[in-house]
Amino acid sequence: MRAPAWLVFEDGTAFRGVGIGKRGETFGEAVFNTSMTGYQEILTDPSYKGQVVVMTYPLIGNYGIATADDESPRCWLEGFVVRELSRIPSSFRSACDLDSWLVKQGVVGIAEVDTRAIVRKIRAGKVQRVGISTVESDPAKLRERVLQSPKTDGLDLVKHVTRRSADAWSSAVDVAEFQPPGCFKGGPRFKVVAYDFGIKHNILRNLVATGFDVEVLPASTPWREALRRNPDGVFFSNGPGDPEPVHYAIENARAFLDQRVPFFGICLGHQLLGLALNGRTRKMPFGHHGGNQPVLDKTTGRIEITAQNHSFMVDPDTLDPAAAEVTHINLNDQTVEGLRCKRVPAFSVQYHPEAAPGPHDSLYLFERFRNLIAERRAAAATTR
Repeated sequence: MRAPAWLVFEDGTAFRGVGIGKRGETFGEAVFNTSMTGYQEILTDPSYKGQVVVMTYPLIGNYGIATADDESPRCWLEGFVVRELSRIPSSFRSACDLDSWLVKQGVVGIAEVDTRAIVRKIRAGKVQRVGISTVESDPAKLRERVLQSPKTDGLDLVKHVTRRSADAWSSAVDVAEFQPPGCFKGGPRFKVVAYDFGIKHNILRNLVATGFDVEVLPASTPWREALRRNPDGVFFSNGPGDPEPVHYAIENARAFLDQRVPFFGICLGHQLLGLALNGRTRKMPFGHHGGNQPVLDKTTGRIEITAQNHSFMVDPDTLDPAAAEVTHINLNDQTVEGLRCKRVPAFSVQYHPEAAPGPHDSLYLFERFRNLIAERRAAAATTR
């Protein structure tokens, strides 16, 4: 029998359900994700550190857990909320059911709650912390502990999710398990150093598939140490939380811009580029989390359906128009989704072109990064 469980917001709103995953209690910032598939990729995405994720799709777990789908070595989110948990996975790739895997991963969750009401609450008000407990029967007491739990604003969460040492990554996209490989059609391979602020495996797979030799660096690696590796380009990854406290990454980004090293940033990497350009970031009412966000590429006029996971955004009014231009915008709320530097070879996007299980509309951005490096090398060759 499943244990009773409570989900309680910091304002005291409470939902009673049943516990899933590990018994116990947990606290974090409440966000919701609108993806219909990809729950395993969400659970193993380091960008969710500090957050409790509510899935809007009503049935979760129906295809079980496949080890190849992990986006990192472990789960990072603080808690998991679903309407209905499937206990009978139906997929030839499944190694175990979701509930058993959540227990092994140490994730506290809750099911059989009205996720529609929970999402409406998140959308209607300010960002709130929540608690989930399978051991506390009094929601008022649980709320007291919610109010004592830390907020994510102003915290450097990157230091909790980054790797401890540099590593080479050589695995490309396995077409038997993932989407088709990138656009690489031969030619020289370029060397890239990728900063791990919570990097997803599918980013690394796509970099390799697009013709890059990749070395992954810890988040705090000084820029001079990175350049001693003689990279052709620098990549800044996704990651959790508020970008402004990650001062060392902002300073590194400024140094790479000063050195005119080709630069590509995704998600948190995009926000860090905006801050390096002396712009500002601000927290969104409830963020973008899901696999169905429409984005306009202003450079081509094409509309892409994108996967996103962020609670902060770059404020376009704080950017110097002589230094950078907005290349992509979100068609739902007109927020900034991409930047291009005008004086240096650097660009970024707020969304996830590497999305697994999808959508795959934006894979061309990896090829755009490759072309940026090729153009830079060609220009350097003509000046010798």
